[in-house]
Formats: sequence, C-alpha cells, structure tokens
Amino acid sequence: MLGLGTLSRVAREVRRDVTAVHDRDPAARGVSSLEVLAAWPGVQALLAHRVAATLHRAHVPVLPRAISATTRSITGIEIHPAAAIADGLFIDHGMGVVIGETAEIGVDVTVYQGVTLGGNGFATGKRHPTVEDNVTIGSGAKLLGPITVGHGAKIGANTVVITDVPPNTTVVGNPGHPVRVEGKRSEGPDADWIHLPDPVANAIRDLSARLGALERRLADPGAAEDLEPSAQVRPLHPVRGQHPAGG
Repeated sequence: MLGLGTLSRVAREVRRDVTAVHDRDPAARGVSSLEVLAAWPGVQALLAHRVAATLHRAHVPVLPRAISATTRSITGIEIHPAAAIADGLFIDHGMGVVIGETAEIGVDVTVYQGVTLGGNGFATGKRHPTVEDNVTIGSGAKLLGPITVGHGAKIGANTVVITDVPPNTTVVGNPGHPVRVEGKRSEGPDADWIHLPDPVANAIRDLSARLGALERRLADPGAAEDLEPSAQVRPLHPVRGQHPAGG
C-alpha cells in the first residue's frame, strides 16, 4: 500500500494541486511550481495531508495525527487525516481553515481563509459536510453537520450553512439563504463577494418602504398613494434534508 504506486499517485495529486494554484490565484502568475510548493501554505497543507491520509489508510498509528498537528502549527490549516479530498483543491491563504474527519471534498473546489467544514454534535458516523465538485467557499464561511453542498455552488463570505445546498446555488447569510439558483451564474471559481444579493436586507428594505407609505397616508388621508393590499411573506430558506446533527 505504501509502494511505488502510492508515491506516484501522491505525486500526481500534488502536481494537480500546484496547477490549481496557477489557474486560480492571480498572485501565482509567473511563479514557478517550485516556489508555489515552497511558499503557498495551502499546497503545503495538502501535500502533508496526502501523506497523512495514506498512512491513515494503512492503519499506521500516531504518525498521521502527528503530521496533521505539525502542519497546523506551520500553515494554520487543520485537515484531519481521514478527510477525503479529491484533486484540484485550492486553499487560498488558508489561515484558520479546518476540515473535519468525515468531510468529503470534490474536484476543483476553492476554499478561502477561515473556512470551517465542521460537525455540530456529538454523534458518531458521518458528521461533516460533503462538498461536491467546482464549489467556491468564501472567507470565514462555516459549513456544519453532514450536509451536502451541490456541484457548482457558491458560499458567500461569513455564511453559516447548516442545511443542504442545491447545485449551482449561491448562499449568503446566517443561517445561509439561497439567493441564486441553477442557471443564473456561470460555473467556476468566483471571488466577487461584493455584489451578492442579501435577502434579509431586501426584506427590511421592503418593510421600510411600506412603513413610509403608511406614515404618509396617515399624515394626509386624502393622498392618492396606493398601498399593497397585504404584505407578502416569502420563506427565505426551506429546511430540508437530514438533521444536521445526525450520525
């Protein structure tokens, strides 16, 4: 299990990780692969994880966790040796990133600093998120519990996600609310965290406008200003899927 085939696989994965940096980090333009390996903490953390995960699957005691702990102290990125990570993960900056034991990450996922893929209970079994291919997770986002983030989804900065996210959906807020659905955005990493819609702010803005209209109507009963017959209450986020604290 720890033969030449394993070494070849780890080398291929590391090359893929370096390629992801060159493709998705503007700061890496014109930078050699050797410099990326030497100076990008996300790549270093992934390299260490590839080794620790291989040793973990081979049931080697102590060493996988020792590698993980050492990597955390050097890079600020904590990845459990049992976490399943596919090719092409790009961890930008990385300080404060935590990836839990039963987390699963698909191909070509982009993660920014301060992201947590964590559990939210003491249940055993699957208790961390599953992130499918081509997902982008913004700085400070917290994904908690055995949820699934669908292919091509985008998680806004500082969003707290505790329920499943459909494919090709943008989610913002605490708790996270879907604000774009499939077909409304192009696939691939996107670092535009400024122009994301805010459903809570939109609801407050609508309420403020209606209150203003009511005040003007009360101040001048003869005014011809029309009001909506009744306010429409729309659910911001339907709760579906398994309980996030489930095992």
